[in-house]
Amino acid sequence: MTPRQKATAYWKENLKYLFILLGIWFLVSYGAGILLKDVLNNIRIGGFELGFWFAQQGAIYVFVILVFVYIRLMNKLDRKYGYHK
Repeated sequence: MTPRQKATAYWKENLKYLFILLGIWFLVSYGAGILLKDVLNNIRIGGFELGFWFAQQGAIYVFVILVFVYIRLMNKLDRKYGYHK
């Protein structure tokens, strides 16, 4: 594999991870916090409606978790293509 092919394959996998993680974040923040809010509000956790919780805190927690998942995936990808230090 030439260096250019290696860089292209690396970038394609990076974009795949990025779109998947952003899709999950979009579903959680927009879907659970706005679209499914009324359905989720029928469920209460700790006295709070679940739709409200997702809109106010859940999306942020999921975003932070996704950042750590992205870091882990990129470290593995760097090692796979030899770009780690």
